Amino acid sequence: MAEPTADDTAVNTLLDVFHTAAATADEDAYFGAMTDDFVFVGTDATERWPRAEFEAFARPHFDKDSAWIYESVERHVQFHGDVGWFDERLSNDKYGETRGSGVVVREGESWKVAQYVLSFPIPNDLAANVVAQIKAAAKKD
Repeated sequence: MAEPTADDTAVNTLLDVFHTAAATADEDAYFGAMTDDFVFVGTDATERWPRAEFEAFARPHFDKDSAWIYESVERHVQFHGDVGWFDERLSNDKYGETRGSGVVVREGESWKVAQYVLSFPIPNDLAANVVAQIKAAAKKD
């Protein structure tokens, strides 16, 4: 296994800070980890929020002791020049195992999160049932 590069270390630190900032309601660190054109893609099909919309949604959560807590259990990061992408398994008290993935970009000497996607991994043997439930719920709307 190759030794981590400076970029590996920087991006892993960035993502750790990103999650810790949400867990401790440190909005300056959380929003400071994002690019100006950041996009958050949430678990609901309607949740695609450009930064300004995501901040408007998220800011009230930062008025508490903790906005939300997702702890990284496993993470993979890859790079191509000044762009990186990652996927991570996360642990959350409410949802159990979740998954985060996204894009990071180098801005000057530092890295920032440009996109974050939060999802629920669905075991293959449950997928058909879950999809059927989603379809049924959509018909009710």
